[in-house]
Amino acid sequence: MLGRWIAGAERAAASLLAVVTVLTFASVALRYLFRWSIPDAYDLGRNLLGILIFWGIAVGGWRGSHITVDLVWGTMSARWRRLVDLFATSLATLCMAVFTWMMGGKVLATRASAETTYDLHIPVWPFQLVAWAGLVAAVLLLLIRLARQFASPPASGGPGAASH
Repeated sequence: MLGRWIAGAERAAASLLAVVTVLTFASVALRYLFRWSIPDAYDLGRNLLGILIFWGIAVGGWRGSHITVDLVWGTMSARWRRLVDLFATSLATLCMAVFTWMMGGKVLATRASAETTYDLHIPVWPFQLVAWAGLVAAVLLLLIRLARQFASPPASGGPGAASH
């Protein structure tokens, strides 16, 4: 079930990326060809991109597919790799939890300020709320990943044997 949910989040992120790309291309083309722009294209694009990034952080954190440097890790024994992985995932979870807490405050502050987009006066806070939900998902997925790392026995083998 978790795998299907992750796949759904990836498909949603891909769809958002397509929307942002089309919106940006159409806005630029219309501006240069007809001297007309799509109302709030910039605001909509940046808010959708924020949602895309935060949900991408959740999926990347779960998969461990973010950028890593294996220079030192690859030379360690399986026991030390496991300790480094546990420490790194714990630290990432802690940092993401603090970021999520602070972003939650930002969402509430934006809602209270009644901030809207420039042209169409669309409230901004719902975009931030959906992005914040991606951060909540990131924390939950990192906690599940951390629990699995604690529960799994140390991997034996060469570089890349452990999930980092």
